Amino acid sequence: MPLTNESVIRRIHRELLDHSDEELELELLEDVRNLDELFDEHADVDEEKLARRRYFSELFRLQGELVKLQSWVVKTGHKVVILFEGRDAAGKGGVIKRITQRLNPRVCRVAALPAPNDREQTQWYFQRYVSHLPAAGEIVLFDRSWYNRAGVERVMGFCNDEQYEEFFRSVPEFERMLARSGIQLIKYWFSISDDEQHLRFLSRIHDPLKQWKLSPMDLESRRRWEAYTKAKEIMLERTHIPEAPWWVVQADDKKRARLNCISHLLNLIPYEDVEHPAVILPARQRHEDYSRTPTPQQGRRITCSRLCALRF
Repeated sequence: MPLTNESVIRRIHRELLDHSDEELELELLEDVRNLDELFDEHADVDEEKLARRRYFSELFRLQGELVKLQSWVVKTGHKVVILFEGRDAAGKGGVIKRITQRLNPRVCRVAALPAPNDREQTQWYFQRYVSHLPAAGEIVLFDRSWYNRAGVERVMGFCNDEQYEEFFRSVPEFERMLARSGIQLIKYWFSISDDEQHLRFLSRIHDPLKQWKLSPMDLESRRRWEAYTKAKEIMLERTHIPEAPWWVVQADDKKRARLNCISHLLNLIPYEDVEHPAVILPARQRHEDYSRTPTPQQGRRITCSRLCALRF
């Protein structure tokens, strides 16, 4: 369906409100005492708010399962690598944020590598990614990965034909080697439509909080949509192996994509509940000869005058 100026403006406005409301709602939920009341579907709210409540209710449930998964990974020494690939603005960062939001960053960490420097360009192609692979009891999420060579590098001409073909010869063996070493490798491709990417780019252009996400490379990728499509199709066909298959996430609906991806991820890993010993807070030791050292006069105190001005 062709886009009209009115539909574009309405869509961008909804995108901006959705982003702002979600960040605010996440903060408010931290202080909620009665989640049952918050997620009561019989409350007097409109359908849009009811859908948001259902979304957050399911998101919280899945994040609770991710915490259980984390405990199991630590206990068993399981090693997990998850690759997130897709076009610019496909929603990779959003799902990564929701996965890591409640987890220990020492257990679950994100690897988002910048463009290779001059030295890295002379290394074995996979070398700079190897140092980010997990040890026992760790989960690593790659926000883009070694598949840059099959995507952006191919389309933008950052690699030659020989390097491109060598990548396809090497990557299946590299990933099989990871599997043999005990690493569970999970690969997600986030798929969005032409119109949806167009609208998300417009949203970023008009949102001061998101403009940093747009780079000249992103804008050029928009122009080369068809070249990226061809590169993606070749990549999926030539690197879909039994040891590390590709999973495609339909991502035009951001919230549905997040829930589907997290739910699917949980189903791929055979985690179980881990019993934890009861935590008992020990009594604080007190000594008669202890006195708290006063703050040095040189230290600058933070006054609350400006903070008070921010009260609603």
